[in-house]
Amino acid sequence: MTMDLKDRRWNEVRGGYKDLYDPRPTIASLAANDADDAVWAELWNELHHQGDVGDASYAAVILLADTLGARPPRDWNLFALASTIEVERHRRTNPPIPEWLLEDYRRAWKHLVEMALTSLRSYADPSLVQAALAVVALGNNSVKLGALVIGMDSSELDEILNDKSAWRDLYTDAVEQIAGHERPGPGG
Repeated sequence: MTMDLKDRRWNEVRGGYKDLYDPRPTIASLAANDADDAVWAELWNELHHQGDVGDASYAAVILLADTLGARPPRDWNLFALASTIEVERHRRTNPPIPEWLLEDYRRAWKHLVEMALTSLRSYADPSLVQAALAVVALGNNSVKLGALVIGMDSSELDEILNDKSAWRDLYTDAVEQIAGHERPGPGG
């Protein structure tokens, strides 16, 4: 980690409400329990508000990647929050990444992509898969695809697949795990 956690600029960073918000203590608590719903709720609330993000949001992405990067995430929050912040970074009304964070932000995104790919190599729940796929897309400069993936819920996905592919009429809803299991051949 190259980010200076004692930098005086931490006292000036702003979150999604455009209010001062220092994410360091909250993110530090995730080191002990990265599945703490209350901590994630605070980060979601403070770092993203109705499409607004701030420099605290960008700094939080760096801290999250550094703090949680040693192990695969247990739930979707890390990838989903980072993806949401990255998508909203492109909104015209949001500030650019400050120069003092830019190099570390780029480094964090490279690390997030590697973490997402690692998570995708093992079985994960659908929410984690969706968020990890968004990270991979965003980390490879496919911003529109990443925005689509992270912003879509299952009912919207169903609607698109039915409209474009007649999914309901032509495909089964059965979920078949392929990795690690033999698929039955024709006839059983």
